[in-house]
Amino acid sequence: MKKYHSSFLANVAFLPLLYLVLAIGIAQAGDDECAAAGEYNFVCGLANAEDLVHIPGTKWVIASSIAPNGVLSMIDTEQKSWAELYPSDGPRAMQNMAVYGACPGSPDPNNFISHGLNIRAGKNSHSTLYVVGHGDREAIEVFDVDASGVEPVLTWTGCVMTPDGMAVNSVASLRDGSLVATIPLQTERTIAEALGGALTGGVYQWSPGDSGFEMLQGTELPYANGIEVSADEEEIYVAVSGNPKVIAFSRSNPASQLRATGPLTIVPDNLHMDSEGRLITAGLVLDDPVCGNLDGSEEFDLGKFASCPRPFIVLVVDPQTMEETVLASSAAIKQFSNITMGLQVGNDIWIGTFSGDRVAYRSLR
Repeated sequence: MKKYHSSFLANVAFLPLLYLVLAIGIAQAGDDECAAAGEYNFVCGLANAEDLVHIPGTKWVIASSIAPNGVLSMIDTEQKSWAELYPSDGPRAMQNMAVYGACPGSPDPNNFISHGLNIRAGKNSHSTLYVVGHGDREAIEVFDVDASGVEPVLTWTGCVMTPDGMAVNSVASLRDGSLVATIPLQTERTIAEALGGALTGGVYQWSPGDSGFEMLQGTELPYANGIEVSADEEEIYVAVSGNPKVIAFSRSNPASQLRATGPLTIVPDNLHMDSEGRLITAGLVLDDPVCGNLDGSEEFDLGKFASCPRPFIVLVVDPQTMEETVLASSAAIKQFSNITMGLQVGNDIWIGTFSGDRVAYRSLR
């Protein structure tokens, strides 16, 4: 199996993302270092698999990599193994000019960083994958996923550039090809401001034919993070990291906040809807006696934050009542922290991280 090894480089350009940690080495764990910890098992060797999505009707999960040369990987959830999916040996590209004619061409495969993911089922074993891309440009990269063969095949089909080159965190798609995305930190805004409750970013929308993303007025938030849309596409759900909660907005009138969870005890990160219409989010425990309390202090050391393993919780949120329940949790695990999301595949929960060399999984039975 072809595997990927990476390490952060000291001269990587800073991206205004809460969960991009510079100069933290990522090395593939050996077999002895990949042993189970408590209830959790691991698939090791993936660099900073910040987000995961399940290819509909298959055993495959796609993982992003928020690291230099951040490849997209495919995880075999049955064999508990992985391989590089894109760019691999020969990246495939066939631009859809009718929809993405404004896109300047396919991304540089040698300078590609993948972040938030969204997948939408299509026909005949095809799906559309939307990837928050960094590296040589800030854009939502769009791929066709062909799962009709033994292994899935990705073909890049287009992109939507972000406004003013700002970094997007997460993206969700609608049936007509429209996109909603979160920009946590607008130009010159800081993480410290967001943790202090300042409105540093918000939700942006793009539809085919639009010249670019436009902000949805009324969605100004302190570090807008994960995003999802309701099945009827009437509502938008956003995980807010600066003021930890999940908020429901009316898509037709986003200035109207419909519902919200109470304050959460974690920093909610990515947000995905499961097969039952529930929202799943996950994050690190805010107040920890070992690592301290993430209390919105003006001084925020990202490296220190990422290097101290914290307990984590995966939550299920009912989008109608906004009541949350715990799906999975763990005390601090030295070799696996900085978790960002949970994805249920069958009877297993899969968990990603913004800084680590593995993904975790455990049975929910």
